[in-house]
Amino acid sequence: MGILNNTVSVCQFQVLGASPATDLATWVGEGLVRDGFRSIEQTSEELSSGWVQLDDYQDSGFADLHTFLHDHYLAFSLRRDQRMLPTALLKPYLKKAEEDWLAVNPQFKRVPKQQREDLRDAVRGSLFAKTLPVPAIYDAVWDTRTNLVTFASLGTKAVDLFVEQFKKSFDGLRLVPLHPFARAGRVIDDQLQPALDKANGSSSEAILEQIEANQWLGRDFLLWLMHETMNASSEYTINQPGPAVSGEGFVAYLNDRLLLAASSETGVQKVTVTGPQDHFSEVRTALQGGKDIHEAVLYMEKQEQLWKMTLKGGTFHFASFKAPSVTLEKDDITDASMEREAVFFERMYLLEEGLQLFDSLLSAFLKLRLDANWQQKEQAIRTYLAAA
Repeated sequence: MGILNNTVSVCQFQVLGASPATDLATWVGEGLVRDGFRSIEQTSEELSSGWVQLDDYQDSGFADLHTFLHDHYLAFSLRRDQRMLPTALLKPYLKKAEEDWLAVNPQFKRVPKQQREDLRDAVRGSLFAKTLPVPAIYDAVWDTRTNLVTFASLGTKAVDLFVEQFKKSFDGLRLVPLHPFARAGRVIDDQLQPALDKANGSSSEAILEQIEANQWLGRDFLLWLMHETMNASSEYTINQPGPAVSGEGFVAYLNDRLLLAASSETGVQKVTVTGPQDHFSEVRTALQGGKDIHEAVLYMEKQEQLWKMTLKGGTFHFASFKAPSVTLEKDDITDASMEREAVFFERMYLLEEGLQLFDSLLSAFLKLRLDANWQQKEQAIRTYLAAA
């Protein structure tokens, strides 16, 4: 699912490092051209990856700024082509190659190890030459105002490849995941920063430790939000910067699907509750059994517009993030390139508005979570959920 689709799974990164002395867009364009995608269709190579244009994965040319520069956005895609050979296909061809080799070399009863590896490489190369590579495309949009990159995939391999490719192409810059604790630091008021620092469970700046040591953030956020869904009006106010007007109201609530889990000596025990929720009875039972909410479907409504996502509490990744629809006008009058540009800006507006609502919701929670009376508030929530 591309980033311009109405439904997409996304994660975000902060861009850290020294900015280039030259114009940023020109410098980025040079990196995109240098590491543009190179086709392997006419070769026997197994793998190729590089940059392509956002709306044309066949085009790796970035000579003109307009191919990737859209006002304050830098938009491009990472393409990865790989040839895949099933073991069931490779095995008989390798067996035949070994039989032919032994026929030519009768002094051997078995093919030596090194020769067998050479035969395997030769067979793979021959089969690769007859096999078309399978492409995978991952969109990315870099907002130069906030220095945030939105990446349209949650797959571990895709994310790792993107981070490495970004570092390679844009020397001196690196991507750091906008994990829950980092996101919390961006949305709270300055006076709450000492309380957030005190709540930090990590003793280092290492990203993995920051994520693992602060699982409380997603866990408590989803617990609070479930309680608010059951026991409050679910009405909130926009308090973060973005396309929507500060002070506007919106509604947020959980429904449809919640995943709960707990670790034990025998491993991780999970419970998935699906379907429209009324009293969250199954969820409350799992909570009383020691499980925590790890992910849930979150709805956010502003006037007649609706955003829906599966929020992963441990990472604040947004899976199946559905925003209000954007349609491409197709007629004989509208210029196609201008229409694509308009769709891009409308799509980014709606995506950012949804993230603005989420950040405002997170900010409202953190004001309670970082207060000195949170333990009493949490106990009251759990008592209510047990008795509801």
